[in-house]
Amino acid sequence: MIWQSLKRTCGWSLLLTVLAVSGCNENGQTSTTEIKNRTVATPGVDVVATFPHDSSSYTQGLVVYKGQLYEGTGQYGASALLKTDLTTGKAIRRLTLDQAYFGEGITILNDTIYQLTWKEQTIFVYDLNFKKIGAFTIDKEGWGLTNNGSQLILTNGSGDLFFYEPSTLKLLRVQTVTEAGSPSFNLNELEYAEGFIYANQYTYPYVLKIDPNTGEVVAKYDLSRLWEQCRQRYPNTEVPNGIAYDSEQKKWYVTGKNWPLLYQVQWGH
Repeated sequence: MIWQSLKRTCGWSLLLTVLAVSGCNENGQTSTTEIKNRTVATPGVDVVATFPHDSSSYTQGLVVYKGQLYEGTGQYGASALLKTDLTTGKAIRRLTLDQAYFGEGITILNDTIYQLTWKEQTIFVYDLNFKKIGAFTIDKEGWGLTNNGSQLILTNGSGDLFFYEPSTLKLLRVQTVTEAGSPSFNLNELEYAEGFIYANQYTYPYVLKIDPNTGEVVAKYDLSRLWEQCRQRYPNTEVPNGIAYDSEQKKWYVTGKNWPLLYQVQWGH
């Protein structure tokens, strides 16, 4: 697919803002035609605080776990797993992947870190000290990764979410994501929080809020302003890619590939 060839480089996309439209038939039920004619509004986000971020990090995954910030980065020869000081942006701990692997999304479940790789069809498993304790093979590319407390949830750059059993990597189900009745696409970095999945849409400035039970995009947020701020500071800034939720502090964080800043945000309305 075209977006797979763009995995390491991207350009700006034209942005179209549309109004949300809804309707019901004479029985008070929403018709299929009306669902397809709906659009999802795209508010921005409110910045609560700004922190430094290492602009050399090609961010592929971002997680806050027990108050600590973890990050997975990509590119062959530069992929790593990081534990980062939020306030300084400096790595406290780093594990560099073999140059044969392109690192992708990460998630932490029950004190166990899972790290995807892109084309290598491998998921690495570590303890919280970054000691490798296992690896799994999957039958698809790896892009984004999160968990709902009992299952791993993976994206491969399509419009589908893949749900796996953590201990065996057995595929449990596939959920197609739809926006206004049409299949979504380019699903990338993921975060699960309070019953919803949040996904970066690769090459676009959007974060999609997804109902994991139906696959419906129920909200859509525009990070264009933050993207442009980072481009002004560092011209090599690439796409937004990094969503983390601190469940203890109820705080949201976003960043991107080679962004010089990490933002604490509140979602717009």
